[in-house]
Amino acid sequence: MNATGALGRYGEDLAARLLTGAGMTVLTRNWRCGRTGEVDIVAREGDTVVLCEVKTRRASRFEHPMAAVTPAKAERLRLLAACWLERHGAAPPGGIRIDLVAVVLPRRGAPRAEHVRGVA
Repeated sequence: MNATGALGRYGEDLAARLLTGAGMTVLTRNWRCGRTGEVDIVAREGDTVVLCEVKTRRASRFEHPMAAVTPAKAERLRLLAACWLERHGAAPPGGIRIDLVAVVLPRRGAPRAEHVRGVA
């Protein structure tokens, strides 16, 4: 695994702990739907299925992770949600939601993670 892959995996691990700590149940990680792409974390919150995109960035580089969810990325996430429903049957009673966890790694100190619900 290269440095970028390790950084992403670290962010996904932090995000999974954050979601679990908030009462969600992680159903799977890195779920793929053919050529459409991959969902970093699929979780359940009550009777809602949550597809969660995780973006990890170093504090001194690039833009804030939230800026990475472009209109094209949001559309891809909606297609992945439709694929999840197709493969797993009808929507659960609470429906399906797309969230984002943004992880920022400062030069010093603890990482910061922010969970935003319903981004796409």
